[in-house]
Amino acid sequence: MKGQKITGLGLLLCSILLITACASKSKISRTPTSTMQKEDVLSVLRSTNNYFMNKWPDTGKPLYTTRWRPSNIWTRGVYYEGLMALYKIDKDQRYYDYAVDWGENHKWGLRNGTKTRNADDQTCGQTYLDLYEIDPKPERIRDIKTNIDYVIASGKYDDWTWIDAIQMAMPVFAKLGVMYKDPKYFDYMYKMYAYSKNVEGGGLYNKKDKLWWRDKDFVPPYKEPNGEDCYWSRGNGWVVAALVRVLDLIPENENHRAEYLQDYKELMEGLLACQREDGFWNVSLHDPTNYGGRETSGTALFVYGMAWGINNGLLDDKIYRPAMELAWNAMVKEAIHPSGFLGYLQGTGKEPKDGQPVSFSSVPDFEDYGLGCFLLAGTEVYKLIANN
Repeated sequence: MKGQKITGLGLLLCSILLITACASKSKISRTPTSTMQKEDVLSVLRSTNNYFMNKWPDTGKPLYTTRWRPSNIWTRGVYYEGLMALYKIDKDQRYYDYAVDWGENHKWGLRNGTKTRNADDQTCGQTYLDLYEIDPKPERIRDIKTNIDYVIASGKYDDWTWIDAIQMAMPVFAKLGVMYKDPKYFDYMYKMYAYSKNVEGGGLYNKKDKLWWRDKDFVPPYKEPNGEDCYWSRGNGWVVAALVRVLDLIPENENHRAEYLQDYKELMEGLLACQREDGFWNVSLHDPTNYGGRETSGTALFVYGMAWGINNGLLDDKIYRPAMELAWNAMVKEAIHPSGFLGYLQGTGKEPKDGQPVSFSSVPDFEDYGLGCFLLAGTEVYKLIANN
């Protein structure tokens, strides 16, 4: 079709051919054959979470890898996103108390104060706002609202120069917009999202492959060793999580909902096309030779996105459920230690070579964010089974 315009029915046929070709290549059955039980899913979530809570009983303890960092950084913020999701399906008071204790230990503040523009600093706000909704104590919302209002008042919207930032901050804007019934939060988060998608580095979203470049350093002419574009697994996972969390929050008539929904569906197609035969995804989505192998954090985020889409009637169950189930079962069978520790988890970074080696027994520089991704995935899988 090179040199030809593809429109209408042609686009639909191309999508069908892409999915069909992928199914043939990966040998993934497209007929749901689930034997999963919600009790088994919940047991796995409890096991992995208990491992972490027992290892980190002090929620205010600073983290040390290459240097000391406070425990309200983005990695821990992502864990608490997962914990709050788990709390919604498993009302264990320990989860709530653990999250509240974390907020109180940091005085409900952001790592670099209320004038930070770094999305990583704003991640904690997702949990602060969840806890505020449960018990509306003013200190829980004070700093995060002050900070987001400061960002909006600045008129500057080019902060999200790496796609991880979309997940770290965008749901905060969405939640504040819902809580205050104020569209200014929706409008501003769209400006920031659109800048990342269409402007930064010439635009970080590649509509052709339906995947996102992590930041401008990976936009072509940068190539992977096999000549393909570099699409980092977890980076695309962050965009999945952002779109899911935002779509789950914003009203049906929000001005840009249709675009978010289209981007979400396209991303799901792009990801389906590069799933491994064993259910996992590689750290490099289009180059299995560049640090190839199982990777849990990206896989978990993709499971989260697929299960949520099926739960909400947005994805075809017959196409996506087999892939989602294969991935979930692979993580449960291959990645989880008897202790609850998660294996095959890539450490922090921005590309395939970072945080290596990734193996069943390798310990990443931070364990918390990977568990957060896994808890988000598992809670959606649990709901899917329960709904059926």
